[in-house]
Amino acid sequence: MKKLLLVLIVCCSVLSANSQEQNDNPYAKNNEIKANGLYLVIGLFDFSYERLLNEESAVGINAVLPYDEDIKDDLQYYISPYYRFYFGNKYAAGFFIEGFGMLNASDREFDFFIEDNDREYVTDFALGIGLGGKWVTKGGFIGELNFGVGRNLFKSNETDLDFVSKFNIGVGYRF
Repeated sequence: MKKLLLVLIVCCSVLSANSQEQNDNPYAKNNEIKANGLYLVIGLFDFSYERLLNEESAVGINAVLPYDEDIKDDLQYYISPYYRFYFGNKYAAGFFIEGFGMLNASDREFDFFIEDNDREYVTDFALGIGLGGKWVTKGGFIGELNFGVGRNLFKSNETDLDFVSKFNIGVGYRF
């Protein structure tokens, strides 16, 4: 009787150990940080954080701040939350489409002939769509290329910036 009970306990232990879900997918990590290499070259800091919800969708936010004085004359910042839907075979990678919102502050461009150091910025909110591609290595390194375009919704008559765009040639890490 003791031997039978021992065999039953061992069998149940083995079966329950095998029924544990294993995640051997090296791509199935849920967080990403990224930097836009193109914007760094032209005078902007552009960093992103993305949270993967499942194998085909994610939410994220990216922030852009200029460090070049010529760009600061036109753009003060933008913050852009987004939702992405992935079509690739790998976990949250491959071709994607995104919907985004963008809170942006741009220069009020009506002072063509006046040299004034006191710049006025117009803060507006835009909605837009984008598409792109993401490539992920087993080690978690990311390469990304995407483009998006949107339209300012509220104060486009106060500036010459009716449309906004996002372009990214980025690198990052998934952890």
